[in-house]
Amino acid sequence: MKENRQPLPDSLEILPDWLSPKPMVVQHTLSVPPPRLEDNTADVDRLVRALRRDGFFPVRVDPWDLDPISQELRRGGFTVTVVVGYQEDHWEILELTAGTSRDPVLGVAVDLGSSRLAFYLLDLEKGIVIDRRSEPNPQIPYGEDILTRIVYASDPDKRRRLQELLLSAFRDVVARMAAHKGLETSRIFALTVAGNTTMSHFFLGLNTANICKEPYIPVANRFPFLRGRDLALPMHPKGLVFVFPNVGSYFGGDLMAGILASGMHRREELSLLVDVGTNAEVVLGNKDWLIACAGAAGPALEGGVVERGMMAGPGAIDWVRIDPHTLDVQYRVIGQEKPKGLCGSGLIDLVAEMFMAGILTIRGTLNRNLPCARIVDTDNGPGFVVAWGAETADGRDLVVSEIDIGILLKSKAAMYTILNIIARKVGVSLQEIHKFYVAGTFGNHIDPVMAIRIGMLPDLPLDTYEGLGNTAGRGAAMVLVDRTLLKDLEQVRNQITYVELNVNVELMHEFRGATFLPHTDPGLFPSVPIPDRAKEGL
Repeated sequence: MKENRQPLPDSLEILPDWLSPKPMVVQHTLSVPPPRLEDNTADVDRLVRALRRDGFFPVRVDPWDLDPISQELRRGGFTVTVVVGYQEDHWEILELTAGTSRDPVLGVAVDLGSSRLAFYLLDLEKGIVIDRRSEPNPQIPYGEDILTRIVYASDPDKRRRLQELLLSAFRDVVARMAAHKGLETSRIFALTVAGNTTMSHFFLGLNTANICKEPYIPVANRFPFLRGRDLALPMHPKGLVFVFPNVGSYFGGDLMAGILASGMHRREELSLLVDVGTNAEVVLGNKDWLIACAGAAGPALEGGVVERGMMAGPGAIDWVRIDPHTLDVQYRVIGQEKPKGLCGSGLIDLVAEMFMAGILTIRGTLNRNLPCARIVDTDNGPGFVVAWGAETADGRDLVVSEIDIGILLKSKAAMYTILNIIARKVGVSLQEIHKFYVAGTFGNHIDPVMAIRIGMLPDLPLDTYEGLGNTAGRGAAMVLVDRTLLKDLEQVRNQITYVELNVNVELMHEFRGATFLPHTDPGLFPSVPIPDRAKEGL
């Protein structure tokens, strides 16, 4: 049986209430005292002095703008509207027009993902998102994974090709968003971009060859502000382009944006942020310290590895329930479609419900002693029918095999082990976590009850968990509406410690125990009962 639903709305429009209304770009109308014999200050100096009086200091002026500024001042009878942009430690005049103007001041925030690009158009004076778009990353034909693209980009011409693909997508989407709202792209004065280290390098046309080989060094971790004209983007030519900084090759600007989005860097209490993508990236800490690591726990949790797995989107089963008595299956599909596959949350629900119904043993194997028509033999061994062919989009039974389940259990084991070890690195218990943030589409869909049941997330009170959605896009938008976060970013960069776990012997030892349901040590999951039928056949 299925239920249909529309995709979850993106929560980015609701920005945190703790943000200061201090946008990166400000439009300000002012009347400058005209010169006279008693006050013979030069025109441009007179304007800068007036801006300083109104709180904009220090102000830098492009040498090429000196004469145009003087002309506009006099044309407006010394009443002008100035647009100023903030760059970490100073303001700069981006535009100056004679008289009074109320034209909108816009910004664009971008989540520069390796598989999808998400764009958000903001009204900076109101501090709100007014439009959004999402597009597949146009680089995918040149490499499904980042490593393949890095190899492709070893040739400078091909590297420029990858950059131009991104820039063309930016130009197209930004122009369409502005046109949809009846706005001029020339009113876009700022663009912020949050991506992983490699994607940021691709966007800027930088060499990525050294990112993937020891000692894993990027060209840069901090990027200077660029102008719209530098990249031929559809925005004001002098508009600011800010690319989020990295910490290193495996800790990119997208995770930095996620830290801002959670606000964990400003809190006394202990928080933990998990962003599930190609890897599971984890940050633990508070306002005084932050520690981070990444591990290969992502693809199966996104539904991208199992045979009938898929990303969360129309046609994906994202919710499953199984009657423990009749073993009937209920499922829910994203969008008004027949099921095509299962996304990460659907897989987690399925395994959790199969375990509670005794269809799965604690080892993650199918209980062949159980009389259940849905347990079938496939070319890949035993499997479980989630939806019969008459119900699916392609007319084939939607089957999850024992091999698929094993892949998911390895991913969940990696996730739990990473969380356990990073906490122990700093001498804290997972039980001390005050807030547990889950980022990305995965965070929007996951049910913590089910994730705890299979032993993927620690057994914490449910109100500890909070799905944040697109934290990269949200963090990029937050910097546009609150320029004080530029200092926060620098502070986070300076205080964060990255721990490499890939060759950690301790991780491998704990990983084996975490592959069981929920764990070889059931005392770690006191809220999860072990069904008697799940012990059968062992």
